[in-house]
Amino acid sequence: LKDKGLPLWKAILISWGIAFFEYCVMVPANRIGYQGGWGAFQLKMAQEVITLLVFTVFAVYYLKEPFQTKYLISFLFLIGAVYFAFKK
Repeated sequence: LKDKGLPLWKAILISWGIAFFEYCVMVPANRIGYQGGWGAFQLKMAQEVITLLVFTVFAVYYLKEPFQTKYLISFLFLIGAVYFAFKK
């Protein structure tokens, strides 16, 4: 995205590196969550929030994308969605 002159193999390695880090967090989290009594919907909601947090860090620090107020508002709605997914 950022560097159009970047060789494809480097872009693939960077993408895999990001995905690897994400899955290193996700797989144990899903196991722990499921053993702790979380259902599939709750796990998926948590997964999406983690994915967006990782992507946000990547977009802001690597791609140098500005973090706008509308993104903060969107994240707040996602936090609300997680709240309702976990509400008893």
